[in-house]
Amino acid sequence: MNPSREEAYNLMTEWTESDSLRKHMLSVETAVRAYAQKFGEDEERWAVAALLHDFDYEKHPHMGGEDGHPFVGVNYLREQGYPEDILEAILGHADFSGVPRVTPMAKTLYACDEITGLITAAVLVRPDKNIANQELKSLKKKFKDKAFARGVNREDVQRGADELGIELWEHVAFVLAAMQANAEALGLDGSLT
Repeated sequence: MNPSREEAYNLMTEWTESDSLRKHMLSVETAVRAYAQKFGEDEERWAVAALLHDFDYEKHPHMGGEDGHPFVGVNYLREQGYPEDILEAILGHADFSGVPRVTPMAKTLYACDEITGLITAAVLVRPDKNIANQELKSLKKKFKDKAFARGVNREDVQRGADELGIELWEHVAFVLAAMQANAEALGLDGSLT
């Protein structure tokens, strides 16, 4: 099976009602797709992994074990015939799964997951809620502030950049630029003000 982005998007929206969780998966897709293009990889395939990495989270928020995220979703995708490299990337985005990140796709998905959350949170506290005006220096301050976006694990963000072999702030700047280019679809174009 070679799933399309459209099929993955439809599955994601079928399983996920929360607009913020949908936007998170779209943000991760945006960043992962940009890296796929940069690395000369299959953008569509990487987009599918990114779009589906949290698609089961809302229905199965318990993390770990066969009855929780991301195992329920991966088992479902496996039954549907999704390729193993996509499934391994989805499992690898969760450290507790025990699945090592060995492929560029898996490493990139992991590296983009948490940082998109920090960037989104930083934009949403801006008065204009417009990612076009978000600067890297402001993100550096927010990153150091442990009280800001408390759910974003800074060690995971650093580990993700390290696994990609890219300096942290170069990585953050790249993800920020990718998200800025897709601001409207992510709801980060100032339209929420």
